[in-house]
Formats: sequence, structure tokens, C-alpha cells
Amino acid sequence: MKTKLLSLRYQILFILLFLIVPPVMSQPSTENPELDKKVKAFLSDKKYGWRDMNVPASDGQLLYDIIVENGYKNAVEIGTSTGHSGVWIAWALSKTGGKLITMEIDERRYKEALANFDKAGVLEYVDARLCDAHEMAKQLEGPIDFVFSDADKTWYTNYFKDLAPKMSIGGCFTAHNITQRRRQYGITEFVEYIEAQPNFKTTYNNDGGGVSISYKTAEE
Repeated sequence: MKTKLLSLRYQILFILLFLIVPPVMSQPSTENPELDKKVKAFLSDKKYGWRDMNVPASDGQLLYDIIVENGYKNAVEIGTSTGHSGVWIAWALSKTGGKLITMEIDERRYKEALANFDKAGVLEYVDARLCDAHEMAKQLEGPIDFVFSDADKTWYTNYFKDLAPKMSIGGCFTAHNITQRRRQYGITEFVEYIEAQPNFKTTYNNDGGGVSISYKTAEE
């Protein structure tokens, strides 16, 4: 009888310890030191070689940080240009196990972007599309958790209207060339619109080229 009671006490003690100190589960790692080395070398070599309205490196780093910190996986970029921002986004998605859909209307820039994605080592994380984003944005399916808009400013509001309903709660819509003081080329309308959305919280990063950062807090 005493032995049974002792055994029962040990079982109870084990259960209590299990609840207080849960076992450590192994987390899948998406770290890839070789890829990191390749991307960093590529970005360093191309540091002063970006043209065609590409983002500055500080904005690329900002997009990278937002994606990694939030664990985003389903990203959309409007306006690939020759791929600078796309490299940063795809690199971040290599950490989270995600993929980028990026849209470019100009064939020369599109082909150059593909070559840059390949050289950087991130091509497998990119679905690059030569298309008219005015139409493609309407056709994309959700869920989407990250958007970077860097195309025609007069269409920013339309891109937001097309994609925001497809975004997950907690997702982030970013747009380039926007600061708290910059209000031209269609940006004024866009800023007024996003700030009026009750289910989005918008802040601004005024460094680099300027980026608006809008987090979706609820469904409409």
C-alpha cells in the first residue's frame, strides 16, 4: 500500500513538473548562412549600381525587418523595377518560409530583375510576373500578409482597395515615397484614405525614400 502511494506521488509530481516546465520542442530552422553570405555579397557589389527608381538600401532593410519580425510568408510587391527591394523582401521570406509575388509592367526591367534575383540567390522565393498590376492586383487571391507598393502613385489608393480585403489581420501594407510631409502625385489621396480606415493603423518611416506602414487590426 505504501509503495502504491509513493508511486502515485511520483506520478503527480511528474505531472506538475511537466505543466510548470514544459518540454523544449525543437523549432524548424530556416537559417541559411550560405544564402545570407551570397545575398550580402550581391547587395554590397550592387550598392551604388541601382537605377530605375529602385529603393535605397535603408528602405530595403526596413522591409526585411518588418517581414522577419512578423513572420510574414505571403508577400506582394507592386513595381519590381530591377529588383532591389525584391531581393530584400525575398531574402526575408527565405527566413520565414514564404514567397513573393512581384509585378512589373516593363519587360526590360522585368528581365533585369530576374537576373538580379538569380545572382542574389533568392529566385526560388520569387514569383515574378510581367503584367499590368492594375489588373493583376484585382486577380490575386488571399490570404496576403505583406504588401509593398512602389509603382504609379496615382494608383496607390486603388491598389490598397484591391488588396486590403485579402490581407490577414496583423498583415502590413507598405507604400514607398511617402513621408508625413510628402503629399503629391496622388499620394495625398492615398494618405487621407489609409488614415481614414478604422481597421488599419498607419505610421511613417521618414528615412530613405519614405515608407508608410499600415497594419491591419481587424476586418472591415
